[in-house]
Amino acid sequence: MYHCIYVIKIIPCISASRCEMFQVKDIADDFLSLFLPRPCLSCGAHLVRGEEVLCTGCLLDMARTDFHLRRGNMLEQAFWGRCNVERAAAYSVYNRGSRIRKLIHLLKYSGRKDIGIMLGRLYGSVLMGSGFTEGMDMIIPVPLDRARERRRGYNQSLCIAQGMASHCRLQVRSDILCRTGKSGSQTKRGRYERWENVEGLFRVIRPGEIDGRHILLVDDVITTGSTMEACVNALQAAGDVTVSVAALAAAQKLTV
Repeated sequence: MYHCIYVIKIIPCISASRCEMFQVKDIADDFLSLFLPRPCLSCGAHLVRGEEVLCTGCLLDMARTDFHLRRGNMLEQAFWGRCNVERAAAYSVYNRGSRIRKLIHLLKYSGRKDIGIMLGRLYGSVLMGSGFTEGMDMIIPVPLDRARERRRGYNQSLCIAQGMASHCRLQVRSDILCRTGKSGSQTKRGRYERWENVEGLFRVIRPGEIDGRHILLVDDVITTGSTMEACVNALQAAGDVTVSVAALAAAQKLTV
């Protein structure tokens, strides 16, 4: 009897303490924002409480594909006849002047890992809520070559995958797929040159851990699909594997 009373009395105290802690944090964040305002990386407006990287206006204004809601979408069709992709989705459209292009550039070349994690969380929530990730077993990020990852300090695709995993409730495995060599930049290559540049470049390290699994392969942007194609082929050559792909963005030519 006394134990019950004690528990009943202590729980409101704990709840009240947690509420006070969050209130203090909110006040501290608001105070700091007066002296150290955080700008939206797209329009430059000051971010308010609850906003990260982008303001709400820019986030809502970002061109979205909604491919996660449509089977047989244009991105899936881009892989038909090239490799076996179960599902394909991209959050936004990548083209000259697009918000997502600027964000991905900052993520890759300005040390802004937080952009990948934040956008990964955002897209992970969208994919999870739509049922896109149903039946999937793990997330594998597209690997960088070791020299480039050392220079950059991180793999941007892993940052995105970690953000996604926080909402999709899937384990991230960056120890399954590796690059066997250096491919060089894909930026100025055509579709065939991109395919030739990455063909046979990826290898599965632990094939027994993916056999019979459904993998979500994650990258920052899909331009022609050549890198994803090479990764899918490597994964499926290693065992009985189902692969779906997702990226923060896809080139406009793959979305219309």
